[in-house]
Amino acid sequence: MKRLVLLLSVFLVACSNDNTPDVSSDKAAAEAVQALQQSGSVDGKALYAACAACHGAQGEGNPGLHAPSLANQQDWYLERQLLGFRSGVRGSHPEDGYGAQMQAIAKTLADDAAVKAVVAYIADFKAKPAAKTLEGNIKRGADYYSNLCGSCHGPAAEGNEKLQSPALAGVDDWYLLKQFNHFRDGIRGADQTDRYGYQMGMMGKTLPNAEIANDVIAYIPVSYTHLRAHETSLHL
Repeated sequence: MKRLVLLLSVFLVACSNDNTPDVSSDKAAAEAVQALQQSGSVDGKALYAACAACHGAQGEGNPGLHAPSLANQQDWYLERQLLGFRSGVRGSHPEDGYGAQMQAIAKTLADDAAVKAVVAYIADFKAKPAAKTLEGNIKRGADYYSNLCGSCHGPAAEGNEKLQSPALAGVDDWYLLKQFNHFRDGIRGADQTDRYGYQMGMMGKTLPNAEIANDVIAYIPVSYTHLRAHETSLHL
């Protein structure tokens, strides 16, 4: 019965927009649920095998399945999000079809130790910048980023663990835009028990329009390049 409920939560999402998983994404998510349910392992590598179907063998992501890259994200943030999916704080909105998929998958992780194990395995993946897919007014995006985003996410979008603000640099731009829209529209961060998501829900309303949001996110890969160049110079 538990397995049936989890699978239904993947498929029965009441929405009719680009947040609705397609057949290939549904199939991959259902296979991940089944693989995790059949695995009694607490080994991170074994657990990640189910995740690889969507997110790739090295966490590189798969835009065709709406699965973001994981390789450039901090382990503490990945752990927080998996726990959020697992508890139902994230992925419960009826218009968040892909969130519902992740919620069903995360709930098959047996306990917090399993979450930590799979995150520790992901943390060993080699960081690689995600492909740039968005175009925009980079100068305007940089100005808005500096004024509204940089104080939490860092001047080069490198993130700030003390503020619990994740890195944005290196993460898929299409995914960042989708999540920003979710925060703005109340699909993500509406639950006040999700402290940091709720903060971003309020921040999502500060950008004047969708075009400027696009500009900000189009700028972030540029900030990633600046960050890597700075890190390289420090080691010369």
